[in-house]
Amino acid sequence: MPEMPLPEIEVMPRDLSPYRSGNTGIDYVHRFDSGRPGPHVLVNALTHGNEFCGMVAATHLLDTGVRPLCGTLTVSFANVEAYESFDAARPFESRQLVHNLNRIWSAQWLDGTEDSPELRRARAMRPAVAAADHILDLHSTSQPVQPFWVYPQRARNAQAACAIGRPAVHLVMPAGLGSGVPLIQHGAHGLAEGAAGEGGVALVAECGQHFQRATAALATEVTLDFLAHFGLVAREPAPGARGAAQTRVELLRTVVVRTSEFRFARPVVGFETFDEGELIATDGDEEIRAPCPRCTILMPARQPVPGREGVYLARPL
Repeated sequence: MPEMPLPEIEVMPRDLSPYRSGNTGIDYVHRFDSGRPGPHVLVNALTHGNEFCGMVAATHLLDTGVRPLCGTLTVSFANVEAYESFDAARPFESRQLVHNLNRIWSAQWLDGTEDSPELRRARAMRPAVAAADHILDLHSTSQPVQPFWVYPQRARNAQAACAIGRPAVHLVMPAGLGSGVPLIQHGAHGLAEGAAGEGGVALVAECGQHFQRATAALATEVTLDFLAHFGLVAREPAPGARGAAQTRVELLRTVVVRTSEFRFARPVVGFETFDEGELIATDGDEEIRAPCPRCTILMPARQPVPGREGVYLARPL
């Protein structure tokens, strides 16, 4: 595909070494117990190394001394090793070093024999993720599209996302991603309602384009909203957020790039719609066509790489 121009980088990485020691025995993981009954909430940043909004939100919590009024707050920085490899001349390359840290949270990967920086980090973080009642995983997108939630299709997730109110767009996954197990579906959080030991709320917030100040600002606001929803901080809802109209789309298919010949049929950034049967992309001799009326695409790859995700296909709900 033609080389796309690099975006303006408004938010640059900062030195995270002062946050390394934490207080949990796991590098870059900080835990604060209020001593009062309440839920254990995990706010996770940097699942992907170049998604700086989570770093800004997490450092805001730590730098301003946010402490839970009830329950327990854990703040974590995930793929710091990839984050530290950032090069402004190649800003999309530090997403991961080997594996996508957000696709390896299954027992098959975590208990397997393969090794990589991401697998080592996921294995180290596993106790912190498993201990949380509720999880907010902060992400951003390569293109400047409207922010949106991503979560397994569970009533508990939808209720929390709607109550928080922003972002107002929801990508729901009835059967997961189809390309691996994300952090928010690790262990009990991947279980359906009514399953023994089912987890609590687990949401991804895609807050906007990776390097924009507005994305970092929204990530911080959504984080505080999430904590307020569970009573860990006192905070009034954002004006217009509560009761705002919500848009929901359902993930139908995650297209994984097979060949170096992957091409979109027209320029896309995300949230474009296609008529049923309309050509979305080609991948060698394969045609990827819209499987439903008003098919919405999300997260189209900026530069498709064989073996990585190329685009999500969804339908409106």
